[in-house]
Amino acid sequence: MADSEALVAAAAAGDHAAFDTLVRRHTPMMFRVALRITGSPAEAEDVVQEAWLAAWRSLSAFRHESAVSTWLYRVVTNGALALLRRHRPTVSLDTVSIDQAPDLVAVGTPERQVVHAEQVDEVLRAIARLDVPQRVPLVLRELEGLSYEEVAEVLEVSIPALRSRLHRARVALLGQLRER
Repeated sequence: MADSEALVAAAAAGDHAAFDTLVRRHTPMMFRVALRITGSPAEAEDVVQEAWLAAWRSLSAFRHESAVSTWLYRVVTNGALALLRRHRPTVSLDTVSIDQAPDLVAVGTPERQVVHAEQVDEVLRAIARLDVPQRVPLVLRELEGLSYEEVAEVLEVSIPALRSRLHRARVALLGQLRER
């Protein structure tokens, strides 16, 4: 997105309003990713805050080789993974719900919406139970809609390695859903 690249350039030159615009534009996406990786709203907020601090410090180093959103996905993903390595928390399955993914609710009769919302909640809880190496690529690809190339860039892996990780994640997810 050329507009975001211009905002990064302006923010790197000291334009605080440009940085504020970047924050408002990209924070919801960053929070979703952090929440789906950490499983905790409080930890996700901390991760996003730390990610923005890291982004601010490295604005001048942004090389424009990738999209700003891809760079921010990498920053927030690395922050969430670092937090998990430090704390090794257990995922609170009560916090991962349709409330954090309202865009996944189906349109239709109220009964159909309730059933669909329950199914989405179960899938989100199953994703939260996956091991981190399986959860992260699945969140970025399937829930955030990044392309294989973008996910591979965020995770700094090759596309074949990413496809392998995604396959293992999908198999594990299906196994969990079948158990229920």
